[in-house]
Formats: sequence, C-alpha cells, structure tokens
Amino acid sequence: MSSHGLENYASSSTAATDKLLTVLKTHGPQTTAELGQVLGTTSENARQQLGRLAAEGLVEARARSRGVGRPAQVWHLTEAAHARFPDAHAELAVQLIRSIGETLGRDALDALIAARRDDALAHYMAELRDVVAVKDRVAGIAAIRSREGYMADWWEEADGTLLLVENHCPICAAATADQGFCRAELDLFQRVLGDDVPVRRIEHILDDRRRCAYRIAPAPV
Repeated sequence: MSSHGLENYASSSTAATDKLLTVLKTHGPQTTAELGQVLGTTSENARQQLGRLAAEGLVEARARSRGVGRPAQVWHLTEAAHARFPDAHAELAVQLIRSIGETLGRDALDALIAARRDDALAHYMAELRDVVAVKDRVAGIAAIRSREGYMADWWEEADGTLLLVENHCPICAAATADQGFCRAELDLFQRVLGDDVPVRRIEHILDDRRRCAYRIAPAPV
C-alpha cells in the first residue's frame, strides 16, 4: 500500500473510531446490532470495529439480562474512552481549591488536604496490613497508585535503594493550584513505610520533569 493509501486508511479508521465512540457516549450502551443500525453498517462490520476498540481498551462488553433467553451482550465505554471527550473537572477542581483558600482561609484548605491524605492512609494501611518488608510495601504502594491512575512502577537500585516512580499525575491540576497536595502525598508514603524508612522526592512533574520519582532508603537491617 502506498503512503497515500496508508494515510487515507488511517484517516478513515480514526473517523470510524470517533463515530462509534460518539454513538456510545450519546446513546449509551448498545448491542452490536444496534450499533450497526445507528452507524448505518452491518453487524459484522460493527463487531470488527468493536473488537479493535476492545483491544485498545476503549470499549468493553457486558451481559444484560433480557428476561427470557440468553443475556444480550451490550457494549460500554471504558474510563479510557470517556477521557477522550472534553472534561471540565480539572478546571472546576482548581476553581474550588482557590475559592476555599480565598473564602475559608489557608487553615481550611490545609484541613481538606489532610483529610484526603488520612482517607488514603487508612485505605493503604488496610490493604497492606499483612505486608511487612519495606520492598513489598513499596510494591504494594505502586500497585495501589497504578489503580488510582498514576501509572506507577518501582525497582531496586544496585545499592539497595528503592525507587517509586509515577509516570502520570491524575491530580496535576489540583497540585498546580496548591502544592499542599504534593506535600501530603509525600507524607502519605512516609507514614505507610514508617518514620525509620526515609522517603525523598527526587523528580517532580511540577518542576517540568517527565514524572514524579521517590527515593526510598534501604530498610534497616
């Protein structure tokens, strides 16, 4: 296929993807047959598009009971697909944070941030209650953070130092509005790992770095 042909194919494929996702966004969950009708195509063509989007993590099929007979397979958008549409949540969060600080004062905003940290701490401690080794607790923190959208990873350096890395920050807008959120997250890690395990942030997205990274000292022997 020529380069021109590849460009046309990519363009048509993107258009088909956008149209299918828009239908699911505006019409809600649909069966394959229903999507075919709305898109003006065959069920088989819709099924092929859905299979490709499912592989990309943009749609997922769920069973819906029809009362009689086999449940129908209904297609839903995933969170990743919803994220492709315009979202004003970040702007709203920034406005609320600034309003709290300006209207209720610094102490009120600090109390709000601390409450968020304490809720997270209770959740992390409950999930890691049976985990003792520092290395395993860091691995557990990375797993929790990944589920929360931080795309976290961790590894051990040659000297035994542990690195916890977050490749994405889902609260970046809030943290930009007030870095108290970042201080609270560093404090969260410190509390989960214990005062005898020093934790230091060595890279920060808000400092125009690609990621946030934390250096964790080896556990005392």
